[in-house]
Amino acid sequence: MSAVLVVNSGSSSLKYQLIEMTGETVLATGLIERIGEATGSVKHTVAAGVVSVPGAAEVRGDDETFRGTEPVADHAAAFRVMIDAFEAHGPSLAENPPVVVGHRVVHGGKRFFEPTVVTDLVKINIEDLAELAPLHNPANLDGITAAQQAFPAVPHVAVFDTAFHATLPPAAFTYAIDAQLAEKNRVRRYGFHGTSHKYVSGRTAEFLGRPLDELKTIVLHLGNGASACAVDGGRSVDTSMGLTPLEGLVMGTRSGDLDPAVLIHLHRKAGLGFDELDALLNRRSGLVGLSGRGDMRDVVEAADAGDAAAALALDVYLHRLKHYVGSYLAVLGGADAIVFTAGVGENSVAVRGRALAGLERLGIRIDPERNASPERGARLISSDDSAVAVLVVPTNEELEIARQCLSVI
Repeated sequence: MSAVLVVNSGSSSLKYQLIEMTGETVLATGLIERIGEATGSVKHTVAAGVVSVPGAAEVRGDDETFRGTEPVADHAAAFRVMIDAFEAHGPSLAENPPVVVGHRVVHGGKRFFEPTVVTDLVKINIEDLAELAPLHNPANLDGITAAQQAFPAVPHVAVFDTAFHATLPPAAFTYAIDAQLAEKNRVRRYGFHGTSHKYVSGRTAEFLGRPLDELKTIVLHLGNGASACAVDGGRSVDTSMGLTPLEGLVMGTRSGDLDPAVLIHLHRKAGLGFDELDALLNRRSGLVGLSGRGDMRDVVEAADAGDAAAALALDVYLHRLKHYVGSYLAVLGGADAIVFTAGVGENSVAVRGRALAGLERLGIRIDPERNASPERGARLISSDDSAVAVLVVPTNEELEIARQCLSVI
C-alpha cells in the first residue's frame, strides 16, 4: 500500500487526510480546530462514519459521531491528537504507514513552481515569503515543523498554491508600476488556488475524453475565497488573484478588484490607516460588506425574497464573474469548457445559471434541468447545442497534493 498523509495547517486549525494511492481511496480525514485556545475541537472521520478522540458521544442513524473538546496547545500537540485518533479509531497507521507527508503551502513566490521536498533551506524560504502571505505561510510552516517531529522517518513535500501559475506569461503577471520598485519588492501577479485549478482542469479533460494539451478551459473556483483561471493545454495563462488572494472576483468577505485610489481616498477622507484598510478589504467587504451576509446561500435566499441589499450583492458578484469569463474567452481565443468548482460553484444552481445567462451568442448555453440536478459528481450542465461545454467538477485538492507528492519521491 502507498498511503499519503496530506495536511493543511492554519493558524488555529489542522486539516488532514490519509489517502491510499493504489486506488486513490480516502481512508480517513480529520479536522482539529481552536488550536491554542482553552477548548479545542477534534473530529476524525473514517469510512464507517465520523468519530473523534474520546469525548461526548452522539449516535445519528448508522453513523457513530464522537466529538472531543480537549485543549490543543499548539500544532505539535495537534499532531499528537491526530495520531491518538488514528490509534483509537483507525485506520491503523502501522498497517497504513504514510510513505510521504504532503503539505499545502499558500505562497511559493517565484522560487517554488513544483512540489518540493522540504529541507531546512526550503523552510527558510517559506518563512521569508511570509511577508507575501502573513496569514498563511507562518501557519503552514508551523505545521511542517510539527509534522516532521511526528513523522521523522518519511519525506515531507510542500505543494504550493501559487505553483500552477508559474506558467503565466509576463504580460499576465506584470503590474504596470515602476519596474525596479516592483522587482525589489517582489510585486507581481502570483495567483492562488493553483492546486484546485490544476486538478479540475485535468479532471475536465478526463470527463470529456479529450487530451488535456488540446483543451482551452476556464475554471471558476467559487468558495468563500474565489478565483478564475484561464487554462490553455493544461497551463495557467491568466488568473484573477494577484500579489495576494484579495484581487479578482467578489468573495465572501473580500472586495476583489477595485480602483487603487479608493484606498488613498479612504485614508485621506475617512482617516483609515493601513491596518484598518487591510481589515476592510479582507474581512468587511465582498458579500458581507454589501449585504451583511457572507454565505452565498443566505444571499440568494434573501435576494429572492426581495431584500434589496442582497439582490445588489448578488448582481455585483455575478457581474464580476461574467466580466472574467468574457475576459478569459478573449485571452484564450475561445474556450472548449467552462467549469464550476468549490463550495458555491458545486452547489449553487442560481449562481451557475445566472452567471452565464445571456451568453448564448458566444455559444454558451446551460440546460436548466441539468443545472438543477442533485447529482454530486462531475457532470455536464450545458445543453446539447452549446458550442462550449459547461461542467460542474468537484475539486479535490488533497488528492492532487497526494499525487504531486508521489511524483516527487
